Amino acid sequence: MNETTKDLWVFVETNEDGTAKNVGLELLTPGKSLAAKQGGRLVAVIIGSHVTPAVDAANAQGADQIIVVEGEEYAHYSTDAYQSALCTLAEKYAPASILIGATNNGRDLGPRVSCRLKTGLTADCTRLDIDEESGNVAWTRPAFGGNLMATILCPDHRPQIGTVRPGVFKKSEQTTPHAEIINEDIHVDAEKIRTKVLEIIRELDTENVDLEGAGIIVSGGRGVGGPEGFHAIRDLADALGGVVGASRAAVDAGWIAHAHQVGQTGKTVGPKLYIACGISGAIQHVAGMSSADVIVAINKDPDAPIFDIADYGVVGNLFEVIPVLIEEIRKARA
Repeated sequence: MNETTKDLWVFVETNEDGTAKNVGLELLTPGKSLAAKQGGRLVAVIIGSHVTPAVDAANAQGADQIIVVEGEEYAHYSTDAYQSALCTLAEKYAPASILIGATNNGRDLGPRVSCRLKTGLTADCTRLDIDEESGNVAWTRPAFGGNLMATILCPDHRPQIGTVRPGVFKKSEQTTPHAEIINEDIHVDAEKIRTKVLEIIRELDTENVDLEGAGIIVSGGRGVGGPEGFHAIRDLADALGGVVGASRAAVDAGWIAHAHQVGQTGKTVGPKLYIACGISGAIQHVAGMSSADVIVAINKDPDAPIFDIADYGVVGNLFEVIPVLIEEIRKARA
């Protein structure tokens, strides 16, 4: 690897249509601050097929440089192709740090890249900073089941790599595009890609839910009492133009699909409005939604921990409260 620069990279993951996934654009926000503290540039790295929309989005979010790798072998994510491309780039340009979104693909890619580059990786981070004493990235993540937060440094190896949960950071305001765009011609032989996408099967029971990109989320927990209890949750979400979330307890009970789960073992979200209905507020759930702009809690237990973080709280039976809320919402829009 060449001599390490001071640049900070953000891997901007793409969708099949070439657009950028939100988490990559979100990470450009802390990336800009960290890059400035490191004294380097903020570099977006985009790998995929027909990724012009993702390049434009990263440029509008303030990247100083964008490195692009395009090819048909990157049309669908594969560990072999993507780790080969990203490692080839890292060995050529020698960044100081790499941020990767903790999506399903990112959680697969990060460990493979760190192992090949013989460096460390901190997984599922929820906070990022630069350690003033050492100048290393301070990666903070939940530990021991979310009961405490650990801050981890990687002082001896480069690049420093971490995966960061979606929804932890918010996209910054768009700026005038100014990035230097570098197109790298990197291809991977077909025989070196050991997995193939034969068929894509969409889950029919997940309602194509996009928790990480939602502006309003209405979540149900153990207090909804059963799968039929989510009818009220869904009605309120529909009235607000939001999506349905759930706690782990509700998912584990089989009341709703895992795609709706918010929390440490589900999705990390940061909507403008989060309404927690019948959710006690265990730390594992709070870890996934505490960055919401406004939190409203509805719970019949006045001592439920969820009220400690809620901006507004309603003590009452959710099946009595929700219909009143829906009625008032409809009146306000009439």
